[in-house]
Amino acid sequence: MAVKSEVLLASPAKVALRLMGIWREAGFLKSVAFSFSRIAAGFLLGFFGGIMLAFLSFKSEAAGFLIAPYMALIKTVPVVCFIVIFLIRFSSRAISVFISFLIVLPTIYANFLSGLLSADKKLLEVAAVYEMSAFNRLKYIYLPQTEQHLIPAVGVALGLAFKSGVAAEVMGIPSGSIGEQIYQAKIYLNSCDLLTWTAIIILMSFIFDKVFVKLLKEAYSGMKRGAK
Repeated sequence: MAVKSEVLLASPAKVALRLMGIWREAGFLKSVAFSFSRIAAGFLLGFFGGIMLAFLSFKSEAAGFLIAPYMALIKTVPVVCFIVIFLIRFSSRAISVFISFLIVLPTIYANFLSGLLSADKKLLEVAAVYEMSAFNRLKYIYLPQTEQHLIPAVGVALGLAFKSGVAAEVMGIPSGSIGEQIYQAKIYLNSCDLLTWTAIIILMSFIFDKVFVKLLKEAYSGMKRGAK
Protein backbone atom coordinates (compact mmCIF):
# COMPACT_ATOMS: atom_id res chain seq x y z
CA MET A 1 0.00 0.00 0.00
CA ALA A 2 2.88 2.36 0.77
CA VAL A 3 4.71 1.73 -2.51
CA LYS A 4 1.48 1.52 -4.53
CA SER A 5 2.89 -1.13 -6.86
CA GLU A 6 0.75 -4.04 -8.04
CA VAL A 7 3.92 -5.75 -9.26
CA LEU A 8 5.22 -6.19 -5.72
CA LEU A 9 1.91 -7.23 -4.20
CA ALA A 10 -1.55 -7.17 -5.74
CA SER A 11 -4.38 -5.72 -3.67
CA PRO A 12 -6.98 -8.05 -2.10
CA ALA A 13 -9.70 -6.46 -4.25
CA LYS A 14 -7.78 -7.17 -7.46
CA VAL A 15 -7.11 -10.75 -6.39
CA ALA A 16 -10.78 -11.30 -5.55
CA LEU A 17 -11.78 -9.90 -8.95
CA ARG A 18 -9.26 -12.16 -10.69
CA LEU A 19 -10.49 -15.14 -8.69
CA MET A 20 -14.04 -14.59 -9.93
CA GLY A 21 -12.94 -14.54 -13.56
CA ILE A 22 -10.07 -17.01 -13.79
CA TRP A 23 -12.29 -20.09 -13.81
CA ARG A 24 -13.73 -19.03 -17.17
CA GLU A 25 -10.33 -19.15 -18.87
CA ALA A 26 -9.35 -22.03 -21.14
CA GLY A 27 -7.12 -24.47 -19.34
CA PHE A 28 -8.17 -23.49 -15.82
CA LEU A 29 -10.09 -26.68 -15.05
CA LYS A 30 -7.39 -28.74 -16.74
CA SER A 31 -4.70 -27.24 -14.49
CA VAL A 32 -6.80 -27.74 -11.35
CA ALA A 33 -7.68 -31.33 -12.30
CA PHE A 34 -4.06 -32.11 -13.21
CA SER A 35 -2.59 -30.96 -9.90
CA PHE A 36 -5.46 -32.05 -7.66
CA SER A 37 -5.60 -35.59 -9.05
CA ARG A 38 -1.86 -36.12 -8.64
CA ILE A 39 -1.54 -34.58 -5.19
CA ALA A 40 -4.63 -36.48 -3.99
CA ALA A 41 -3.20 -39.70 -5.44
CA GLY A 42 0.11 -39.10 -3.65
CA PHE A 43 -1.71 -38.39 -0.40
CA LEU A 44 -3.81 -41.56 -0.63
CA LEU A 45 -0.74 -43.66 -1.43
CA GLY A 46 1.07 -42.17 1.56
CA PHE A 47 -1.99 -42.60 3.79
CA PHE A 48 -2.60 -46.27 3.07
CA GLY A 49 1.11 -47.02 2.77
CA GLY A 50 1.74 -45.45 6.18
CA ILE A 51 -1.07 -47.48 7.74
CA MET A 52 0.18 -50.75 6.27
CA LEU A 53 3.79 -50.14 7.29
CA ALA A 54 2.71 -49.06 10.79
CA PHE A 55 0.67 -52.23 11.19
CA LEU A 56 3.62 -54.28 9.95
CA SER A 57 5.92 -52.57 12.47
CA PHE A 58 3.35 -53.18 15.21
CA LYS A 59 3.13 -56.90 14.44
CA SER A 60 6.85 -57.45 13.92
CA GLU A 61 9.60 -55.84 15.98
CA ALA A 62 12.14 -56.78 13.30
CA ALA A 63 10.06 -55.04 10.61
CA GLY A 64 9.77 -51.94 12.77
CA PHE A 65 13.54 -51.96 13.29
CA LEU A 66 14.09 -52.05 9.52
CA ILE A 67 11.43 -49.46 8.61
CA ALA A 68 12.32 -46.84 11.25
CA PRO A 69 15.60 -45.62 9.60
CA TYR A 70 13.85 -45.06 6.27
CA MET A 71 11.11 -43.02 7.93
CA ALA A 72 13.73 -40.95 9.74
CA LEU A 73 15.58 -40.42 6.45
CA ILE A 74 12.45 -39.23 4.64
CA LYS A 75 11.67 -36.78 7.43
CA THR A 76 15.17 -35.28 7.61
CA VAL A 77 16.26 -35.05 3.95
CA PRO A 78 15.20 -31.70 2.40
CA VAL A 79 12.25 -32.04 0.03
CA VAL A 80 14.15 -30.22 -2.72
CA CYS A 81 16.71 -33.05 -2.78
CA PHE A 82 13.99 -35.62 -3.46
CA ILE A 83 12.55 -33.35 -6.16
CA VAL A 84 15.89 -33.02 -7.96
CA ILE A 85 16.62 -36.76 -7.70
CA PHE A 86 13.20 -37.57 -9.15
CA LEU A 87 13.54 -35.06 -12.00
CA ILE A 88 16.91 -36.52 -12.99
CA ARG A 89 15.44 -39.99 -13.47
CA PHE A 90 11.74 -39.58 -14.28
CA SER A 91 9.15 -37.40 -16.02
CA SER A 92 8.06 -34.22 -14.27
CA ARG A 93 4.39 -35.08 -14.86
CA ALA A 94 4.43 -37.47 -11.89
CA ILE A 95 6.57 -35.32 -9.58
CA SER A 96 3.68 -34.13 -7.39
CA VAL A 97 2.48 -37.72 -6.82
CA PHE A 98 5.92 -38.82 -5.65
CA ILE A 99 6.62 -35.84 -3.41
CA SER A 100 3.15 -35.83 -1.81
CA PHE A 101 3.53 -39.53 -1.10
CA LEU A 102 6.92 -39.05 0.55
CA ILE A 103 5.70 -36.17 2.71
CA VAL A 104 2.55 -37.95 3.89
CA LEU A 105 4.03 -41.42 4.51
CA PRO A 106 6.11 -40.79 7.69
CA THR A 107 3.44 -38.58 9.29
CA ILE A 108 0.70 -41.19 8.92
CA TYR A 109 3.08 -44.01 9.85
CA ALA A 110 4.22 -42.44 13.11
CA ASN A 111 0.75 -41.44 14.27
CA PHE A 112 -1.02 -44.66 13.33
CA LEU A 113 1.69 -46.74 15.00
CA SER A 114 1.40 -44.58 18.11
CA GLY A 115 -2.35 -45.25 18.14
CA LEU A 116 -1.87 -49.01 17.87
CA LEU A 117 0.64 -49.00 20.71
CA SER A 118 -1.78 -47.05 22.94
CA ALA A 119 -4.45 -49.78 22.89
CA ASP A 120 -6.10 -50.33 26.29
CA LYS A 121 -4.31 -53.21 28.03
CA LYS A 122 -7.37 -54.04 30.12
CA LEU A 123 -9.51 -54.46 27.02
CA LEU A 124 -6.87 -56.75 25.57
CA GLU A 125 -6.95 -58.86 28.73
CA VAL A 126 -10.73 -59.17 28.48
CA ALA A 127 -10.39 -60.11 24.80
CA ALA A 128 -7.91 -62.82 25.73
CA VAL A 129 -10.24 -64.21 28.41
CA TYR A 130 -13.14 -64.44 25.96
CA GLU A 131 -10.85 -65.74 23.20
CA MET A 132 -11.68 -62.95 20.76
CA SER A 133 -10.30 -63.53 17.28
CA ALA A 134 -7.32 -61.54 16.03
CA PHE A 135 -9.51 -59.84 13.41
CA ASN A 136 -12.07 -58.70 16.01
CA ARG A 137 -9.30 -57.46 18.31
CA LEU A 138 -7.97 -55.37 15.45
CA LYS A 139 -11.41 -54.05 14.47
CA TYR A 140 -12.90 -53.37 17.90
CA ILE A 141 -9.87 -52.62 20.12
CA TYR A 142 -6.83 -51.53 18.15
CA LEU A 143 -8.34 -49.49 15.30
CA PRO A 144 -10.70 -47.37 17.48
CA GLN A 145 -7.68 -46.43 19.62
CA THR A 146 -5.97 -44.94 16.56
CA GLU A 147 -8.70 -42.36 15.91
CA GLN A 148 -7.36 -39.63 18.19
CA HIS A 149 -3.90 -40.06 16.66
CA LEU A 150 -4.79 -40.47 13.00
CA ILE A 151 -7.41 -37.76 12.38
CA PRO A 152 -5.21 -34.83 13.52
CA ALA A 153 -2.33 -36.31 11.51
CA VAL A 154 -4.49 -36.35 8.37
CA GLY A 155 -5.05 -32.58 8.63
CA VAL A 156 -1.32 -31.93 8.96
CA ALA A 157 -0.38 -34.39 6.21
CA LEU A 158 -2.94 -32.95 3.78
CA GLY A 159 -1.62 -29.42 4.16
CA LEU A 160 1.94 -30.62 3.68
CA ALA A 161 0.94 -32.71 0.65
CA PHE A 162 -0.55 -29.74 -1.19
CA LYS A 163 2.29 -27.37 -0.28
CA SER A 164 5.05 -29.78 -1.23
CA GLY A 165 3.21 -31.11 -4.30
CA VAL A 166 2.77 -27.66 -5.81
CA ALA A 167 6.35 -26.70 -4.89
CA ALA A 168 7.53 -29.77 -6.79
CA GLU A 169 5.47 -28.69 -9.80
CA VAL A 170 6.98 -25.22 -9.71
CA MET A 171 10.43 -26.81 -9.95
CA GLY A 172 9.53 -29.49 -12.49
CA ILE A 173 7.09 -27.29 -14.47
CA PRO A 174 4.90 -30.11 -15.85
CA SER A 175 2.71 -28.81 -18.67
CA GLY A 176 -0.87 -28.02 -17.68
CA SER A 177 -0.27 -27.92 -13.91
CA ILE A 178 -0.89 -25.30 -11.24
CA GLY A 179 2.86 -25.27 -10.67
CA GLU A 180 3.36 -24.15 -14.26
CA GLN A 181 0.83 -21.34 -13.75
CA ILE A 182 2.67 -20.14 -10.65
CA TYR A 183 5.99 -20.32 -12.47
CA GLN A 184 4.57 -18.21 -15.32
CA ALA A 185 3.30 -15.69 -12.78
CA LYS A 186 6.81 -15.47 -11.35
CA ILE A 187 8.41 -15.03 -14.78
CA TYR A 188 6.06 -12.16 -15.70
CA LEU A 189 6.06 -10.63 -12.19
CA ASN A 190 2.30 -11.18 -12.01
CA SER A 191 1.64 -11.10 -8.26
CA CYS A 192 -2.11 -11.04 -8.84
CA ASP A 193 -2.08 -14.43 -10.58
CA LEU A 194 0.36 -15.76 -7.98
CA LEU A 195 -1.98 -14.87 -5.11
CA THR A 196 -5.02 -16.05 -7.04
CA TRP A 197 -3.54 -19.50 -7.61
CA THR A 198 -2.44 -19.56 -3.97
CA ALA A 199 -6.05 -18.98 -2.92
CA ILE A 200 -7.17 -21.78 -5.25
CA ILE A 201 -4.64 -24.20 -3.70
CA ILE A 202 -5.86 -23.30 -0.20
CA LEU A 203 -9.46 -23.89 -1.28
CA MET A 204 -8.60 -27.26 -2.86
CA SER A 205 -6.77 -28.37 0.28
CA PHE A 206 -9.62 -27.20 2.54
CA ILE A 207 -12.33 -29.03 0.59
CA PHE A 208 -10.34 -32.26 0.31
CA ASP A 209 -9.50 -32.09 4.02
CA LYS A 210 -13.15 -31.69 5.04
CA VAL A 211 -14.38 -34.49 2.76
CA PHE A 212 -11.64 -36.97 3.66
CA VAL A 213 -11.81 -36.35 7.42
CA LYS A 214 -15.61 -36.70 7.32
CA LEU A 215 -15.31 -40.07 5.56
CA LEU A 216 -12.64 -41.17 8.03
CA LYS A 217 -14.79 -40.20 11.02
CA GLU A 218 -17.75 -42.07 9.55
CA ALA A 219 -15.56 -45.16 9.18
CA TYR A 220 -14.55 -44.93 12.83
CA SER A 221 -18.18 -44.36 13.87
CA GLY A 222 -19.12 -47.52 12.00
CA MET A 223 -16.53 -49.50 13.94
CA LYS A 224 -17.78 -48.11 17.23
CA ARG A 225 -21.38 -49.06 16.39
CA GLY A 226 -20.20 -52.53 15.48
CA ALA A 227 -18.36 -52.83 18.79
CA LYS A 228 -21.57 -52.10 20.70
